[in-house]
Amino acid sequence: MSRAVVFAYHNVGVRCLKALIGRGVDVALVVTHQDNPNENIWFQSVAQTARDYGIPAITPDDPNAPDVVEQVKACQADFLFSFYYRHMLKAPLLEAVNRGAYNMHGSLLPKYRGRVPINWAVIHGETETGATLHQMNVKPDNGPVVDQMAVPILPDDSADEVFAKVTVAAEMVLWRSLPGLIAGTAAHAMQDLSQGAYFGGRKPEDGRIDARAGAAQLHNFVRALTLPFPGAFADTRAGRLLLWKTLQAGRTTPAAAAELYLEAGRLWLRAADGGRLAVLQAELAGQALGAENFAALAGGDALPLSL
Repeated sequence: MSRAVVFAYHNVGVRCLKALIGRGVDVALVVTHQDNPNENIWFQSVAQTARDYGIPAITPDDPNAPDVVEQVKACQADFLFSFYYRHMLKAPLLEAVNRGAYNMHGSLLPKYRGRVPINWAVIHGETETGATLHQMNVKPDNGPVVDQMAVPILPDDSADEVFAKVTVAAEMVLWRSLPGLIAGTAAHAMQDLSQGAYFGGRKPEDGRIDARAGAAQLHNFVRALTLPFPGAFADTRAGRLLLWKTLQAGRTTPAAAAELYLEAGRLWLRAADGGRLAVLQAELAGQALGAENFAALAGGDALPLSL
C-alpha cells in the first residue's frame, strides 16, 4: 500500500483527499489551515474530512517549520500531495517523502500559474480552464505535468460555477493518475512556460471597476468576483455600487464612463464602448438595487460610475 502526506484546503482538497482514500492510499497525515474568521468560508472542510476518516491533522502557521518537516519525515511516506493548500512548500518538505511531491492546480498549466487561477481566467474571458496534476519543485506551478483535464467556461458562468467544474476535473485527474503514479509508470511532460504567465493573489480592494472598460470586460469582471467572492464595486454620487450579476445585452450609445440607467422597467449598465449590460443583481449604498427603487436611491436619470 502506498502512503501519502496531504497538504490540502477547500473543496478541491476535500475531493482529492477522498480520491486518495478511495484508491486505497494510506494517508498518514493531513496538513491544512485554520479557517480565517474574517473570510467567507463557503467551502468544505478538509479538517473535518480528516476527522471523519480518523486521519491525524495539523494546522501549522508555517508548514516549512523544522518540526513540521520532521513530522512529515516520520510518516515515511511515498508521496506528498498538495491540493489547494495556500502556502508554498520549500525544498526540505518536498524532499521529505520517498517518491515525489505533486500539486493539483486549477488551470491548464502552463496557463495561469500562481494564485486564484479560476478568477483570473474568468476576468480574461477565457472559454476553458481545467485542473492539472504536476510534480512540485521549489518554483510555483512549473514542474512536469502528469495529467490535466479541461472544462468549459460558458459566457455567463460565474467563478463559483467554474470552480465547481474544476473541482470535479481535479478529482477525475487524480483518480485516473494514481494507478500510474503508484506503479511508477506515469508520464511526466515538461511545461513550456512561454505558453503561460504567472498571476498573483487578489484582495477585496482589487474589485474596483474600471468605468472606462468595455461591456464584455465589465461583464467578465462582475462574474469573476461575484458571490461568494467580495464583488465588483464602484463609487458613485449615491454611494458604493456592488454589481453581482449582469448579462450582455446588445449595444447602445457610448458613455464617457459606465453608467446605470433605467429603461422599459429594467436596470441597465451602459459601457464606455457602447456595449450594454442588463443588471440582474446589484446593491447601492448597502441596499438591494432594482428597477423599483432606482430613482429613489440613485437620485437622477442616470448614475455614472466614478473614474
